Amino acid sequence: MEAYYRYILAVHIIFVVSWMAGLFYGVRLFIYHTEANQKDEPERSILLKEYTKITARLWSIIATPAMILAVAAGLTMIYIVPGWLYQPWMHVKLGFVALLLIYHFTCQRIMKQLRKGIFKRSSTQLRLWNEVATVLLVAIVFTVILKSAIDWLYGLIGLIIFSAVIMLAVKLYKNYREKNNL
Repeated sequence: MEAYYRYILAVHIIFVVSWMAGLFYGVRLFIYHTEANQKDEPERSILLKEYTKITARLWSIIATPAMILAVAAGLTMIYIVPGWLYQPWMHVKLGFVALLLIYHFTCQRIMKQLRKGIFKRSSTQLRLWNEVATVLLVAIVFTVILKSAIDWLYGLIGLIIFSAVIMLAVKLYKNYREKNNL
């Protein structure tokens, strides 16, 4: 059973990495899509068409299949080691995974809105939204690696500080872009 577990763990890690890559790049494409909407014709139409096509392919070929396979491998590991469901750290991890799934489907909704020409968020809002996946990834990795309650306390404090630094960086970058007309 140990050998099977290690293969499933490897598959899980591979598809989590692929899923996160899809999420990171997908939201980056949302930003470009939103900024392209502010361009003059014919550049606007050309870019919007291309970003719509690229994002749909990324979502259907990489992000969603990787999500499904990552979750399937994770559930398989729990099946192999059911005792993990009695571990508090696993409850915390699964809570963060649930938030990541909600994030994924919210991104999917944003993608569909952009495809229809509905722009509800600014590029700055999407830049902040892009960092939510980073925060969730950091939270999941630290939860899995640390596992103990005292480490969670430090981890939570670190996560809050990390989130604040990311938000500050996005704001500083926005000011830099505006100042330099980028």
